[in-house]
Amino acid sequence: MTRTFLRHYLEMVVAMLLGMAVVLGGLAAAGVELASVELELLVMATSMTVPMVAWMRHRGHGWAPAAEMSGAMYAPTAAALVLLWTGLVEDEHGLMMIQHVAMFPLMFAAMLLRRDEYSHLTHA
Repeated sequence: MTRTFLRHYLEMVVAMLLGMAVVLGGLAAAGVELASVELELLVMATSMTVPMVAWMRHRGHGWAPAAEMSGAMYAPTAAALVLLWTGLVEDEHGLMMIQHVAMFPLMFAAMLLRRDEYSHLTHA
């Protein structure tokens, strides 16, 4: 694994966390409560995906890698929703944990599909 590859991974994680903090922090500061667990899961995934994709585009990555990375973010969300709808997991925090824990290795796997791209410095 190259330092550049790991740096790209960490940059995307930071972008995700900042997006999550801004959106969810803003909603909390405004006193907004989301109406359902489904909405919370979708807002969480979106608040993390949008800034990550924006950062990827800023760094010069194309739309295909951005779409793959978005898939890595929404796949765990879809799985969490299925768990909720089937009644297998009903705990909101448990679903969020499943969602988050799965996102990070899936992001890493998506990067491995394009190892060369993420192992070189890119910038728009």
